[in-house]
Amino acid sequence: MLEFKEKDKRIVKDLAHDSTKEGSRYRDFSANLIAYKDPKSPAAEAFRILRTNVSFSGIDRSLKTIVFTSPEPNDGKTSTACNFAIAMAQAEKSVLLVDCDLRKPRIHRYFGIHNDIGLTNALSRIDADERPLLNYTKKIPEIKNLSIITAGFIPPNPTELLSSRKFQELINQIKDFFDMVIIDTPPSAQLSDASLVGKISDGVLLVVASGETDIQAAMNAKKALVNVGAKILGVVLTKIDQKSGSYYRYYYSNKYYYEEEK
Repeated sequence: MLEFKEKDKRIVKDLAHDSTKEGSRYRDFSANLIAYKDPKSPAAEAFRILRTNVSFSGIDRSLKTIVFTSPEPNDGKTSTACNFAIAMAQAEKSVLLVDCDLRKPRIHRYFGIHNDIGLTNALSRIDADERPLLNYTKKIPEIKNLSIITAGFIPPNPTELLSSRKFQELINQIKDFFDMVIIDTPPSAQLSDASLVGKISDGVLLVVASGETDIQAAMNAKKALVNVGAKILGVVLTKIDQKSGSYYRYYYSNKYYYEEEK
């Protein structure tokens, strides 16, 4: 049966799949992981501010599962989710980063790890042995407290998998073993995947790119999330080009992006 055993709660940080076994040539982190590669940069500080703002959003209610999505591709949602996960881990929180973009998964590329087994393997249980859920989790030794579940193989039916009872049970299980579960999903303006995951999460952060994201697409993304009852925590505005600095700046707002009447 695919589940965490009770004893796993005590050893989850030690027994998760060690990605260093995959060889040093896979340990090439993306330059986009600013929070790790250049922690003193203004962009890294922006992610720490985002971490603080999200923490304050959870004062009245627990925020254990947070979904990142965007209206369109290339808005910066995956790099934002990865950097936010690093920032949370740096705050001594046990963090699980889950790649739920089952169409174009990229988290494994950011951290230089294999996508040999992952979420779809766990949901489909295609392995010969019924391995425990913990064995689908990969630790990132360079970043203390951070573990990852990659997407796994590309399924023919991603929407059906993410809307399944098995997926909801998986999320309910893993959130009891980590301080925070951060989930990357596909763009939400035209696909329902993010809405399906968002409605069973504690909150959603919508990532939009300054000067690039189409306003109507942003409104459609917000509407799609609201229609299923997803709790939008706020907006992360990326790619604000500051000529005085060498990095993109990030801006967080706890207001909805574009009101319906505007």
